[in-house]
Amino acid sequence: MSKRNTQAAKTAARERLREERERQAKRAKVRRQIVVACSVVAVLAAAGGIGYAVVQANKPSYWESEKDAKVVAPANTSGTDGTTVTIGKSSATKTLKVYEDPRCPVCAQFEQTVGSTVKKDVDDGQYKIQYVGGTFIDGDSLGKGKIGSNGEGSKKALSALGAALNVSPEAFVDYKTALYSKKWHPDETDDKFKKDSYLIEVADTVPALKGNTKFQNAVKNGTYDAWAVAMSKSFDTNKDGVTGTPSFVMDGKMLTADSQGNPPMTVDDFNRVVDAALKG
Repeated sequence: MSKRNTQAAKTAARERLREERERQAKRAKVRRQIVVACSVVAVLAAAGGIGYAVVQANKPSYWESEKDAKVVAPANTSGTDGTTVTIGKSSATKTLKVYEDPRCPVCAQFEQTVGSTVKKDVDDGQYKIQYVGGTFIDGDSLGKGKIGSNGEGSKKALSALGAALNVSPEAFVDYKTALYSKKWHPDETDDKFKKDSYLIEVADTVPALKGNTKFQNAVKNGTYDAWAVAMSKSFDTNKDGVTGTPSFVMDGKMLTADSQGNPPMTVDDFNRVVDAALKG
């Protein structure tokens, strides 16, 4: 091989090496750009994920949002947002305020023991009933903390009671009796009342509600959910000093069976304290 050819070969080799280095440099630059871009995307995604998580954590729950929703009040109600529910003859001069929570086991015990006595008294016109429904068993009181931390059955059942009240006062009373019955009232720790299907199943034992499409749609659609929240607020802000259920108030006085402030849980105790209040 001549010296000229050897020199030409070296020059060609150097040129190929230069071109290969340029290609490698370009590939390295592209890789760096891709890495940087991916890093930016990852940072943005992480930031976005954190932001989304923060937004979700601070987003009000369904029931919290219902505090500001427009209230659809059931028929047969009065007062602000329809939260005054009065059952009985207009000729009755006295009113017994009854404070209850749908999930309350003691309320269920009272209804099973004394409920028929109360119904007879009301039917006889001895007094009217003003029902005040609370939902504290679901969790913290509305407006005082995170809503629904212990379930939502009280609010769901209260909303369903509103749907029953919209049918008639009698349907409301009969449905409340059914919800508190031994057959249907769940253990306090069992949030069965949160299920629409269960509430409707109980309602099918009430003649006025059995197969009642309007009632069933109101339960499924949550028509009276905001009303239930408003009713619960009226419980929380009551001026009778009531903090637990069941509680009974007449003429501004709490009716208790003993010096410890326990509610009357037998027919005899109930009749005794109510008779005294009626005479007072």
